[in-house]
Amino acid sequence: MKKLLIFVLPLLFLTGCSSKNVTSNYTAEKSSYSYNHKDEDMELSAYSSTIYTKTSERQNNIKLACNELNNTIVNPGETFSFCDTLGPAKPEDGYQKADTFDTEGDIYKEYGGGKCQVSSTLYNAVKDIPGIEIIERHEHSNYVPYVQEGQDAAVAYGSVDFKFRNNNAYPIMIKASATDDEVIIKIVKIIF
Repeated sequence: MKKLLIFVLPLLFLTGCSSKNVTSNYTAEKSSYSYNHKDEDMELSAYSSTIYTKTSERQNNIKLACNELNNTIVNPGETFSFCDTLGPAKPEDGYQKADTFDTEGDIYKEYGGGKCQVSSTLYNAVKDIPGIEIIERHEHSNYVPYVQEGQDAAVAYGSVDFKFRNNNAYPIMIKASATDDEVIIKIVKIIF
């Protein structure tokens, strides 16, 4: 499903995830093993968002973010943090400068510009799943076209985050991927 969205950013720089150190009660972890889909696993939700800005830098950042997010498992009772899972957007990790918004809604270049499309797509994939509790979510300071108005999840490492808790009795896995045209997030119920 492809959606059109407008984002309103709070009083922070919110797409590239800065390198400021923070502490959190984040508990979800990246799977340390290769997980193979089982027939009995069940897809709980899927959401895709169209990539309208196709600069090579933004495409790079989106694909890196999806690769880092892919196969993340959130166990029962655990809290997922987008910023803690992906960490700061650093050039040594391959992130490039791409468009992002400042607190006034003006565009500037920042490492990791584009990560917010991934966090916003994830938000839309999890928000209606029973047993998923949204703990933290922020809107952008300007309009963005990739999700419906008011359905974004801006992130900036060290200041604002997208977090949710898995209150279900089963673990879920986040499957994230990107093409040149869209970000795709699927949420899978894991059956062991």
